[in-house]
Amino acid sequence: MNTTIQQQRTLAVLAFIAASLGLGVPAYAAQATAVAGGTVVTPIAIAPAAPLAFGNFAAAVGGTITVSTSGVRSVSGVVGMNGAATTAARFDITGEPGSTYTITHSGSAVLTNTGGAGETMALTKFSDLTAADATSGEATAGTLSAGGTQSLYVGGTLTVAANQVPGIYAGNVVATVEYN
Repeated sequence: MNTTIQQQRTLAVLAFIAASLGLGVPAYAAQATAVAGGTVVTPIAIAPAAPLAFGNFAAAVGGTITVSTSGVRSVSGVVGMNGAATTAARFDITGEPGSTYTITHSGSAVLTNTGGAGETMALTKFSDLTAADATSGEATAGTLSAGGTQSLYVGGTLTVAANQVPGIYAGNVVATVEYN
């Protein structure tokens, strides 16, 4: 009888150790698998399609020249002249259809006389996504069309000093786009 009690105790201890080690009676188990994946989209890109051009003008008394986002020029105090086309800058944006993106603007705050002694004219820029003849404001976000395209139009106001030194003035209009 002592042997039987001792055997039962040994079996109980072994059962306890087996249960502690996970070697006991198998438990019911469940397993699931989740799918992992990702989608590579078309990179966003931006390319200049037209420059911001203020045309030709004389500056006897000074003033401003504004080119709207649709390319329409208006002058105040400055004598406008025909002969050179005016255009709003246009940037063509391409990427994943229907995607949203942000727009940041930078570039020159002045145009500098390329053949002069550093003479400048202040430039204030504005933009929109529809060429809607805007003369203020800034487009800061957009949504690409079903074809994955959109255009950004940038106009500006140029401040011309009285007796501004004649010459060709240039600067940069820069637009950066990034997916949201």
